[in-house]
Amino acid sequence: MDKGEDKEINEFILKLRSSNKLIIVEGKKDKAALEALGLKNIITLNKPLYKVVEDVKCKECVILTDLDKKGKQLYGYLSSNLQRFGVKVDNNFRNFLFKKTELRQIEGLRTYIHKLFKQ
Repeated sequence: MDKGEDKEINEFILKLRSSNKLIIVEGKKDKAALEALGLKNIITLNKPLYKVVEDVKCKECVILTDLDKKGKQLYGYLSSNLQRFGVKVDNNFRNFLFKKTELRQIEGLRTYIHKLFKQ
């Protein structure tokens, strides 16, 4: 990753902090990694997916599931069903992470960022 991209990842984190958008992650470790970066308004998939979709009461959210087979399936289900309920899904940060970084699991985000800025 070059200097422009590490600046970009920092900008995404700052935008998410100030936007207070709902962030949906798979589990507790994912949530803890994002909270360690100062992000709030994070929910985990700790109940049936249809219930998660029904319980989202915001206009826009970010889905940060892992980029493995299960994570992609979860993302697909959540994204299509949330949009059917009128919730806009912001894919910008997810797409950036998985296209421009080697990160594949959200729980590793905090460690990944710390390594970036130590270089």
